[in-house]
Amino acid sequence: MSQCLNPECLQVNPENTQFCQQCGSNLLLVDRYRAVRILGKGGFGRTFLAIDEFKPSKPPCVIKQFLPDIKSKKGLKKAAELFEREAMRLDELGKHSQIPELLAFFNQEDRQYLIQEFIDGDDLAKELKIKGVFNEQQIRELLNDMLAVLKFVHSNNVIHRDIKPENIIRRKQDGKLVLVDFGAAKSAECIESSVTGTIIGSAAYIAPEQAVGKPKFASDLYSLGATCLHLLTDVQPTELFDVAEGEWKWREYLEDNDISYELSRVLDKLVEGATKRRFEKVEEVLQALYGGISPVVTNRRTSSSNYAQKPKYGVSTNSSSKTSASVKSRVKPPSVKNLNLKVFTYTFLKIDQTNDLVIGRNPPLKTIEYAGKAKYITVDLGKGITMDLVGIPGGKYLMGSPDNEAERSSEESPQHPVAIPPFLMGKYPVTQQQWERVMKSNPSRFTDHPDNPVEKVSWFDCWEFCEKLSEKIGREFRLPTEAEWEYACRGKTTTPFHFGETIADELANYNGEYAYASGKEGEYRGKTTKVGSFPPNSFGLYDLHGNVAEWCADSWHDSYQNAPNNGSAWLSENEKDSRVLRGGSWLHLAGCCRSSHRLSSPPGSKSDAFGFRIASSV
Repeated sequence: MSQCLNPECLQVNPENTQFCQQCGSNLLLVDRYRAVRILGKGGFGRTFLAIDEFKPSKPPCVIKQFLPDIKSKKGLKKAAELFEREAMRLDELGKHSQIPELLAFFNQEDRQYLIQEFIDGDDLAKELKIKGVFNEQQIRELLNDMLAVLKFVHSNNVIHRDIKPENIIRRKQDGKLVLVDFGAAKSAECIESSVTGTIIGSAAYIAPEQAVGKPKFASDLYSLGATCLHLLTDVQPTELFDVAEGEWKWREYLEDNDISYELSRVLDKLVEGATKRRFEKVEEVLQALYGGISPVVTNRRTSSSNYAQKPKYGVSTNSSSKTSASVKSRVKPPSVKNLNLKVFTYTFLKIDQTNDLVIGRNPPLKTIEYAGKAKYITVDLGKGITMDLVGIPGGKYLMGSPDNEAERSSEESPQHPVAIPPFLMGKYPVTQQQWERVMKSNPSRFTDHPDNPVEKVSWFDCWEFCEKLSEKIGREFRLPTEAEWEYACRGKTTTPFHFGETIADELANYNGEYAYASGKEGEYRGKTTKVGSFPPNSFGLYDLHGNVAEWCADSWHDSYQNAPNNGSAWLSENEKDSRVLRGGSWLHLAGCCRSSHRLSSPPGSKSDAFGFRIASSV
């Protein structure tokens, strides 16, 4: 069958029909996608099951037709802009294996469309109806899958806003749970919502703050908790909450379904009405569920190697004894005396603090130039391809951000003194031609220049690169520790960025659509740029702010409480635990590119915003 997409018609036509027999509308979108039947309808449009006739197998896909219920011309124009921006976000989010991939975004006949991957499987609402209530093991598996997805989504500054059983599909292919429906509802309803209390999402599952138009990342956690309660009891969440008493009564609806005290406490905290008493971050839920040992299954992990267990430098674990051990290296690093050090000179910039930045007017940026000099070594990879590592002098600094730094988070606290021994660090992020020379492949998305940074590499991939490079050169190479990375990025500064109190698109590659602090709005390039395209810092290191977020050796910890103070890597004993990334990327907003900002992701995850640079001890 061939479904007409004209909202005023919706005639079902015979298969392979070119034009609707009733209204004459073209039944093919961009001469490729044919709607078969309506899957659903909401306040912002319709969803259709479709086929891709461009491919011989005619695989299924999903058409999302955007029809916002907005009357004003200004509102409709803004809706179109935000829908396009949402599509850009979906393009990145779809890189996760448990989020549908965005296949296309376009206009046809004055209507906007998203084409997404079709997930073959039943949603959890249907599964509940067919198989009955979930048990504790199934709920833990649900939390495990969805927390991994939400961690990725939230790290990209997106709030889903509509988590419910109908939007979680169990994929037939592998049994994994997939989070769907990342449509434009968020953007659209924000446009003309002048009345406090506009409901965004499904009323039975939304958090109190979301019900009044003020959603947070914690709102998604509330919806996930409400979803779990529904699946445990087969009772709508609204019926599980006693409004008169102001408390949840879900335990009274359990029928021969024993739930452990530990899980019940987690569920209670997920659905707390007050955000101060609720879990605020995915990591907090994982800590409560698993005592700090994350069971999160990594996303598109391609290697099972145990690189996490063999870093070749001082290591601090997060065990209660805070033991520290020096792991013996298979490749002995040369002494400083034996290094073939050369010297290079460069110019680094500082933003003139007298510069008058006026938001929206984009005046020329005023900077002050300084002369720099640093020592470095060159690693010859063969066939004319080399890598430079800059000598970073040892020193002490305050790691983390002060309380008054704009857009800081608790994960950057407490500030604490760290002593860093001298070490070598890559002058640039590892490039695609360097990666290809060592690994014999190029996984990157942005391949327009061989000196673009390599991306779409996991933490495991980076360790494998270091291992192979070490064996090839006869010297130990590794990922920098998080403490080393921040020290090297700051270059003896204490400001949010190594060039000053704010950031500008003349100085780094990031999403400049929104200003940071007193800065100005700028360009969003939407891709990586050739390494070295922007000025270095005072140590002679390039691309520390933006371009690609850089993997560090450390496991993720929610704060610096009990962190090592000697510059060593802080590792957990579980190789599945998330790892740290630093510096932000071409995709991230300015605040994510600060010297102190921290990102985390499972060690097997890959993104076109993730890259790395190498380090070496001396």
